[in-house]
Amino acid sequence: MSTAVQPLLRTSLPKASARLPLGGTGLQVSPICFGITGAPECVPAAFDAGVNFFFLSADLHWPLYEHTRKGLEMLLDRSPSIRDQIVVGVVSYLDQPLFQALQFHEVIDSVRGLRRVDILIAGAVWNESNFSTRLEAMRLAQSIRHNGAIGKGASFHDRRSAVFSINYNCLDVNFVRYNTAHAGARHDLFPYMRHDRTSLIYNFKSVLSVVTPERFRELGLASTYWLPRPVDYYRFVLSNPHIDGILCSPESEQHVGDLMDALDERPLTISEQEYMIWLSSSATPKYFL
Repeated sequence: MSTAVQPLLRTSLPKASARLPLGGTGLQVSPICFGITGAPECVPAAFDAGVNFFFLSADLHWPLYEHTRKGLEMLLDRSPSIRDQIVVGVVSYLDQPLFQALQFHEVIDSVRGLRRVDILIAGAVWNESNFSTRLEAMRLAQSIRHNGAIGKGASFHDRRSAVFSINYNCLDVNFVRYNTAHAGARHDLFPYMRHDRTSLIYNFKSVLSVVTPERFRELGLASTYWLPRPVDYYRFVLSNPHIDGILCSPESEQHVGDLMDALDERPLTISEQEYMIWLSSSATPKYFL
């Protein structure tokens, strides 16, 4: 099993209806951030369950967000007042100098009723230089309320840059990767985070390492071994109090309901978390670590 530093443990899992202050923006966001989905109907279903935080792509993954864009239109068609009840972040994976153009108007034009972008997000930060140049562009855009934005964020592939951003509150929200097959944040991120930070930390790729029943059987494990459900991988992430929320990608309304039900369950124990890390490390290539 893993020899990682033992994680802290939450006493209860955050609920979708909870609200967290988004840095110094004055916005309040749910611990569940809604991203890619397999069905537009999932967006209104998530909103009805308490989710008010939504994530879209401006470029690289544009086709994957088609159902999310359609679902937001369905939600906003209910009433114009709903726009002020939700927070929409839009990510761009372009590097400088293209990134500084922040072509987010295409997202606004593609979603009826969206009207603005609330959070500008730099996608796939891979080193400190890449982060600093894009941060400057976001600060300038935020100062002039570019496309209506009042918040800024980034998704990090480099945890060293994430530590700097989090500890110096450079952003309002930081997306990091932490899952059962990619648990390195327990060594090089969580131990170094300041307790008085104001920027939020959301996880992405929470279920990347799901061990399927087929793979479980291939491992030759006895029936007495626990096979975690997909939602248990979200529980794994949210059991760690360093993580404020998750970016999720439900495929169906049933998956939305399953996630909400899972949030009513207890956090995973430390031994359960260690077991899931061990199981994923046995079932997935080592380069995921």
